[in-house]
Amino acid sequence: MRYVIKEACLPDGQTADIVIQRGKIVSVGRAASGQGGTVTGEVTVVDAAGLVALPGLVDIHTHLREPGQEDSETVASGSRAAAAGGYSCVHAMANTNPVADTAGVVEQVWRLGREAGYVDVRPVGAVSVGLEGKQLAELAAMARSVARVRVFSDDGVCVADPVLMRRALEYVKGFGGVIAQHAQEPRLTEGAQMHEGLVSSELGLAPWPAVAEESIIARDVLLAGHVGARLHICHVSTAGSVEIIRWAKGRGIAVTAEVTPHHLLLTDDSVRGYDPLFKVNPPLRSAQDVAAVRAGLADGTIDVVGTDHAPHPAESKDCEWAAAAFGMTGLETALPVIYQVMVESGLMTWADVVRVMSSGPAAIGRVADQGRPIAPGEPANLTLFDPSARWLVVPEDMATTSANTPVAGRQMHGRTVATFYRGRATVLQGKVI
Repeated sequence: MRYVIKEACLPDGQTADIVIQRGKIVSVGRAASGQGGTVTGEVTVVDAAGLVALPGLVDIHTHLREPGQEDSETVASGSRAAAAGGYSCVHAMANTNPVADTAGVVEQVWRLGREAGYVDVRPVGAVSVGLEGKQLAELAAMARSVARVRVFSDDGVCVADPVLMRRALEYVKGFGGVIAQHAQEPRLTEGAQMHEGLVSSELGLAPWPAVAEESIIARDVLLAGHVGARLHICHVSTAGSVEIIRWAKGRGIAVTAEVTPHHLLLTDDSVRGYDPLFKVNPPLRSAQDVAAVRAGLADGTIDVVGTDHAPHPAESKDCEWAAAAFGMTGLETALPVIYQVMVESGLMTWADVVRVMSSGPAAIGRVADQGRPIAPGEPANLTLFDPSARWLVVPEDMATTSANTPVAGRQMHGRTVATFYRGRATVLQGKVI
């Protein structure tokens, strides 16, 4: 199949036709006038007038739940959700059952992604055996496997032992890996339910202090600087965290960081109704923290957006707050949230969106053929986004298996209408193929 995408708006503001053949971008120009290549055989023409063309999105932080938690999500269903959101690559976190702490498990996840065929599924390997924080997992074996793991994380729990964290940083340095830390000091957050502040006091929910995140980040940037290794900070949520990361980058420490769409959009005021949809780790923070992470993403202190897509079955959320699971879905709504919060507000341009949602995450994950520019000869991983679309989020209509989206019932600005993965349309006219 050959595609001619007509009159798309590129990230730099120019309008062009994009021709796709045999998995590659053949030309970017005016296909109808013969500039930049000849299209022969069966052709699908996509009218992209008014649409923004972006390189396929890359998520550095996705929970696909398989193996072992298929009632929440599978690699196949999560891949479809990713495609629906404009993604062509996702990094699947290791907190599955069994844990992805061996070459065998990461290869299983990688093969399930290949079989699904909607996105590149890049497994994230566990840092420690069983996520227990006691013994290093098979880091080198996972790196050498067919999955070519380069990101390692115990996400869901913090690597709290500084000795183990130092050893992990030293170990992955040899093959260009990165340790992605879930920054949460466990003793400061035991039993914690929401952000420590005025709202937690009013609601009587156990407080989750910002310093629990910030203290681990401070420790780990110093460790990374000491050993000269790459460190990535998952789901940054506080103003203090942004300042620490900014300081570390100023010192030349190789640290990168991500922020989730929900931490850019929502505050702890959302918790006032005790709706477990808004229970997440780290918790929704104050308005001041939200302003700080928005500014940090805009100025490059925070490098990328990671969805932390965390699906759960209904029974894990349809219960009282204290018993509910932490987590929110996000793959299908991430780009509209970023458009609404960061682009419409003037904080970021479309070129910035490419940096934080495509090329930046691909660089952190060492994914060579993702996050590439829209140019002749590049892999045809593309997203077409309609900024004029207005749509109501209905969980039952989404591709993900789970319905725990924090934006249910909201009208979103902008929507993915087409996604191309390695030259094949996975989404057209807003529908997963």
